[in-house]
Amino acid sequence: MSFKSVIIASLPFFWQRATALPAGPGFWANGTSSPTSDVHADAAYALIDTYDGSNWLSKFDVQAISDPTHGFVEYVNAQQAQSLGLLKTQGSQVYMGVDTTSVLNPNGSGRKSVRVQSKTAYNHGLVIADFAHVPGSICGTWPAYWMVGPNWPNQGEIDIYEGVNVNTYDQITLHSSPGCTPTIGAGGETGSRISNTDCGAGGGYNGCGILSNSATSYGTAFNANGGGVYASLWTSSGIKVWYFASSNVPSNIRSGNPDPSTWGTPTANFGGCDFDSKLKDLNIVSYARGKIVALDGKAA
Repeated sequence: MSFKSVIIASLPFFWQRATALPAGPGFWANGTSSPTSDVHADAAYALIDTYDGSNWLSKFDVQAISDPTHGFVEYVNAQQAQSLGLLKTQGSQVYMGVDTTSVLNPNGSGRKSVRVQSKTAYNHGLVIADFAHVPGSICGTWPAYWMVGPNWPNQGEIDIYEGVNVNTYDQITLHSSPGCTPTIGAGGETGSRISNTDCGAGGGYNGCGILSNSATSYGTAFNANGGGVYASLWTSSGIKVWYFASSNVPSNIRSGNPDPSTWGTPTANFGGCDFDSKLKDLNIVSYARGKIVALDGKAA
């Protein structure tokens, strides 16, 4: 089986409340500061980091590692990824893909693909990612865009965009050490809570998830709709994630002056947990990978 699996994106942009920042553009360089803030109508955000085609390889590590979640994938290094056409830039955009032509041994190491992790770790902020194209909703794919700490699950994980196989809706999930049972934050959420209530259930593997209510939030439908933007706000009091179709991105995001107080109800709104003890020093991670599963009696 041959399949096409790509991520083309200009991602992400990392912002923080300007009122919480000291002077100087290198504030997030060592990832150790953690100012606290909530969304207020008068909030002003300062741009801290931009990741795009001009700086992708200098700001991300391309990780040729064994997949820690046991997907059917062989992650390759930067040189291999570029020579195979799996990682390249198109202007300000970045293309990340998988080997779409090889016929593989199902008992082998998996399909060659790319996994990147930001060199910088963060504590609190507003991260906005603009995706032009993502892997389709087909058997054998497992794309994800997320943030994770170095001592998993004790420093936590925020899955912003993720799904497998023929999924058609994005699932936003928190993973942590035991003892984080989020409530629905003030203002509510549009997504549906699924699976566990404790984000540390199953040693952190199960997590606590929210399924998007938007039919264009993931995969094939996301691409057919022209792509879209995921915006995630991480503060001491909670985690909020918004999804915007490309045609419905708020003008203040497009103008570089994001104001979450004007964006309406988020898809996910996690509150009621000691987030500062559960989420620390998170790096941005993105990949397109494969997984062997059974669907209607057929293996991917």
